[in-house]
Amino acid sequence: MAEDINLQVAEEFREIISKVNHEIHKVIVGQEELVDLTLQTIFCHSHALLMGVPGLAKTLLVTTISQVIGVKSTRIQFTPDLMPSDITGTEILQEDPDTGAKEFKFIPGPIFANIVLADEINRTPPKTQAALLEAMQEKQVSAGSKKYKLDLPFFVLATQNPIEQEGTYSLPEAQLDRFMYLINVDYPESEDEIEILRLQAIIRDVIVRDDLYDYVVRLVQATRVSKDYSLPYTKEWVSWGAGPRACQNLILGAKAYAFFNGRTHITTADIQAVAKPVLRHRVIVNYAAISEGITSDMVVEKILEAVDEPKAAAG
Repeated sequence: MAEDINLQVAEEFREIISKVNHEIHKVIVGQEELVDLTLQTIFCHSHALLMGVPGLAKTLLVTTISQVIGVKSTRIQFTPDLMPSDITGTEILQEDPDTGAKEFKFIPGPIFANIVLADEINRTPPKTQAALLEAMQEKQVSAGSKKYKLDLPFFVLATQNPIEQEGTYSLPEAQLDRFMYLINVDYPESEDEIEILRLQAIIRDVIVRDDLYDYVVRLVQATRVSKDYSLPYTKEWVSWGAGPRACQNLILGAKAYAFFNGRTHITTADIQAVAKPVLRHRVIVNYAAISEGITSDMVVEKILEAVDEPKAAAG
């Protein structure tokens, strides 16, 4: 009998999760594994650490999940000058207007939420990291001589940027162990990235040929050294490539360029005209390239030469 009840509960839960996933993917395009692993962590009353470059919808994921399941979310941007009290909250001395008596009142910090996005946790010193990790473990924070319980459910989604390591504070292994999952957030698939671009186009009422969407995605993919579709030249000189935001900005920049030239449609020439300003700060050259005097602009030029233009929309 117990087995039948468990199976029934499991089936009901599967249906609920399927509905939650459906609602989340109305906003988040692709990234099925990221969404699944994040939801698993939440329902295990634990926490997750995301490793991925900027622009892969980590913040959007948190706000979307919180809205779908009906809980409060906050985002904390970790910086070198962030203090523990900036996260947990602080006690201030207040005077009672009726009696004149003075007492300390606790003002809760942003950690008092159900889902907390701890953005770039490795950018803040160990003391501030410890304040967050204590809250994760104990489900409470300490202020003065008192302890304050956090509202449940309580879930921390922390992020780290694998590109920039200078001036960061790596989490010790014992603290990393507090996270249930370490989730690698990868670039979206080609079809998902094209869909992202189409959604951007609809929102901003931009009309773009399908082959130009494909061209933009191929340009950006050519910068990604971790993928097989990267160009040999890129693999030799680039340490990190561009993310999905580069695709969006190439389309938007090309639209602006066309409008500035009195046209209502974009061409490959418009995309190429804005490629350097869009990509030069997103294509990070390696030490070998720096020693040879090779710049990001040179890499972008090589990519523009190597990636085939769509024939129907060239011009």
